[in-house]
Amino acid sequence: MNAIQQIEKKLIVSCQAPADSPLHDPYVISAMAKAAINQGAAGVRIDTPAHVKAVKERLGAGVPVIGLWKQLLPGYDVYITPLFQDAKAIAEAGADIIAVDATLRNRPEKLEVLIKRIHDELGLPVMADVDTIEAAMAAVDAGADLVGTTLYGYTADTKNFPPPGLDLLVQMVEKLYVPVICEGGISRPVQAKQALDLGAYAVVVGGAITGIDLLAKAYQAALVKADE
Repeated sequence: MNAIQQIEKKLIVSCQAPADSPLHDPYVISAMAKAAINQGAAGVRIDTPAHVKAVKERLGAGVPVIGLWKQLLPGYDVYITPLFQDAKAIAEAGADIIAVDATLRNRPEKLEVLIKRIHDELGLPVMADVDTIEAAMAAVDAGADLVGTTLYGYTADTKNFPPPGLDLLVQMVEKLYVPVICEGGISRPVQAKQALDLGAYAVVVGGAITGIDLLAKAYQAALVKADE
C-alpha cells in the first residue's frame, strides 16, 4: 500500500509551529507527530527538512509524511515548496509526498516543470495546495497526484472567503479525477466528518490540534477584551 492509499478517508495532522515559537524544534514537532499517530491519525504534514527528518526517525518508514518547505522568495507570491531544490531537500529528509503551492500566482518555476522533476528525479507524488477551482484544474493538468483546498481564504483572490473551503471542496470532487484533500480552517471534529461526507479523500487538521501559540493568543485576547 503506497502513501496515498494509506491516507484514504483518514485524518492527517499538520504539525507545525511559528519560527519564533519554542515549539519550533525538531524534537517537539516529532513528539506532536507521534502523539497524533498514537491517537489514530494516518499521517502528518510537516514543514522544513529538519522537522521532516526528525519525524521520520521517530515514526518510522510506515507512516506517510507530507513534506513541504515554506520559503519566502523576493518578487514571488508562492511560498510552499516553490523550487525544485526545496522539494529535493524535503525528499532527502524522508518525505513520502511533496506539497507545493499550486495557486495561479507569480512563481519562480513553472508548475508543470516542478511537478515533472519531482516525479522523474525524486520518484514521489505531489500534493498541490490551491485556492480556487481554476488553480485546482490547472494543477491536475500539470500532473499533480492530489489536490488540497489548503490555500482557500489565504490568497488575494480568496481573502473574503473564510476557510474551510467546503464549497471549493465540492467543486473539486465533482470536476477532478485525482484525490481531493480538505485542508485549512477545520476547527471541529464535525467539520472533518462533513468534509469526508462531501467526498474528501482525506482531511488535514493543523491549528485546531497543534496550534498552541495561536490558540493561547486567541484566548488571552478574548480575556483582555472582556476585562475592558
